[in-house]
Amino acid sequence: MDERRVLTDHVLRMRDTLLRAGVKEAVISPGSRSTPLAYAFASSDKMQTYMQVDERSAAYFALGLAKASGRPVVLLCTSGTAASNYHPAITEAFYARIPLIVLTADRPHELRGVGAPQAIDQLNMYGKHVKFSVDLPLAEDNEELDWFLERHVNRAISVAMTKPMGPIHLNIPLREPLLIDFDRKPRASTFVERVHGDIELTTSQKQSLATLFANAERGLIIAGELPVGFDKHAFWNFAKRLQWPVLCDPLSNLRSEVPKDCRTLCIAHYDALLKSETFQMKVVPDMVIRFGTQPVSKPLSLFLKKHRPDVFMAIDESPEFRDSLGVVTHHLQTSHESVYDVPEQQESASYREIWSSAEEFAESETSRYKGMAGDEGVIVKTLFDMLPDGSDLISGSSMPIRDVDTFFCKTEKEVTIFSNRGTNGIDGVVSTAFGIEAARKRPTYLLIGDLSFLHDVNGLIVSRFHKTNLTIIILNNDGGGIFSYLPQSTVENHFEELFGTPTGLTFEHIGAMYDTQYAAVHTVDEFQAELQKEKTKDVRIIEVFTSRPVNVKAHRAYWAEIIEELDENE
Repeated sequence: MDERRVLTDHVLRMRDTLLRAGVKEAVISPGSRSTPLAYAFASSDKMQTYMQVDERSAAYFALGLAKASGRPVVLLCTSGTAASNYHPAITEAFYARIPLIVLTADRPHELRGVGAPQAIDQLNMYGKHVKFSVDLPLAEDNEELDWFLERHVNRAISVAMTKPMGPIHLNIPLREPLLIDFDRKPRASTFVERVHGDIELTTSQKQSLATLFANAERGLIIAGELPVGFDKHAFWNFAKRLQWPVLCDPLSNLRSEVPKDCRTLCIAHYDALLKSETFQMKVVPDMVIRFGTQPVSKPLSLFLKKHRPDVFMAIDESPEFRDSLGVVTHHLQTSHESVYDVPEQQESASYREIWSSAEEFAESETSRYKGMAGDEGVIVKTLFDMLPDGSDLISGSSMPIRDVDTFFCKTEKEVTIFSNRGTNGIDGVVSTAFGIEAARKRPTYLLIGDLSFLHDVNGLIVSRFHKTNLTIIILNNDGGGIFSYLPQSTVENHFEELFGTPTGLTFEHIGAMYDTQYAAVHTVDEFQAELQKEKTKDVRIIEVFTSRPVNVKAHRAYWAEIIEELDENE
């Protein structure tokens, strides 16, 4: 048997099956056991390959690619703990519903469990954090095995792309020798295509839905994180027919490109408004319809949990609908678009005007916000003021996404916001940003805290292999700023040791090591001046030094001013 020919046919069939299924990108980390597949991907002009030597960062880079493109992305690594390093990003992908095709090379069966080097138990190693997991057979000169391989890879991709989308895992044993024949042509496929239809509401279901809408007197739309490519025009036409206020999470991306005739419907400052109990009592809804995930805002979550609308409708294509608050009364397992086809309703102008007038006031307060020296909020506000039309912003978790929620006002600019909110972790954010930029290929900005940046410094390695266009804004408050807002901050014992965790680190030398355009700034004016400078290198780092105590003081003063005004106008 010609082992090289058999191995070559095996990996080319796998590669071409992926290509025909719409997979266009592969993120590869170097390793010996994965050699045949790495060769197969790199030798195809139809497959865009990316290199990242750190598997943990590679997985988050692939996550960013898939998140931004909506397409499945291949991850390929060698055997052993290389595969273990994928797990954090796979977990995020599972809960964020991102399609990753995880390929882990493995030792052949005779080298498993016998003490062979770089051999661990890789079967089902990602547990319930993948939607599909299989240990594929070794390469053979066997026509029936070829048929099986094509169809099983297609099954895996179908599972990854069926909503809710998510990661799948193919464990691929490969026996030495591991070299392939680059001149050999792939053999013809026997599988034609996958066809997947959408879940649509029936006529009677739409009639029942219309009745619910018609009976609502204080209707509210909530838009959480929505996928890239979401049809904003169709959504706003739906909102206009209802004339209901729309609470727009920053990750819904409905705060940007807001149509002029929808500006009064778009509510961006509900997080601050709902800190007022007086305002809460004015806006208790009798019906809520939620698109996407539950928004970032904690005041909104507490408000919904406290007042529990009579009808709370979640549009979620998964049977396992998301309802962390326990308030959903109606689950519509269907596409967003199928809900839009409802007749015009009798509008509740007074309820809408309560929201719109409060929003106008809060937006005015935010536009005038000056903060104070050491405050992060004014930096974020300035960033949004200066973001160019046609750009992307990736926000870190913890405090950055909350400041994005607070200071991202509605705009006619086309700005898209991304964040890893599947599990809300602070790890892998740098790599995710690079992946998003690689998919979108336009000016990209990353807003991140110092600890989160430290978590993924190795994410910068990818910039040594590929062109990029990323500006990284590091809010360096020397520690974990979010804890200053939590109950732990009221206990002096061990706070800095366990929660504040100051490192005393700055990032100028990291910037130099990766040949970035680095600047350190301390004031809003310096930050503004730095953003206005020409970007001369692939990666620009602007390190903004802030103060955790000042940040808390400034934010609370901002919220208190809004609450006071709302309470006085009762």
